[in-house]
Amino acid sequence: MEYPESYQLVFQSSAVEDDTVIVRRTAQAGAGGYPVYEDETGIVRAEISDRGEVRMLASGGHQLLGTPLVVRVPTG
Repeated sequence: MEYPESYQLVFQSSAVEDDTVIVRRTAQAGAGGYPVYEDETGIVRAEISDRGEVRMLASGGHQLLGTPLVVRVPTG
C-alpha cells in the first residue's frame, strides 16, 4: 500500500492560532503495522493508518501527548 510522504497535524493551541506540525514518513512501522511519521526534530511522532487515524507516540519521558484536531496531506 502507498502511504503519503508527509502529513500536517493540527493541534489546538492556547495561542491565537492552532499549531500545525509537518511530519514525514520514516522507515519504521508502529504497533498497528502502519508507518511512523515524525517532525524534523524527532519530538513529534505518530503512527498514521491508511484511514488517517493517528496514534501519537512518545519520543521521550514525561511527554503529554495531545491528539491532533485535523490530519491532512499537505498540498503543493
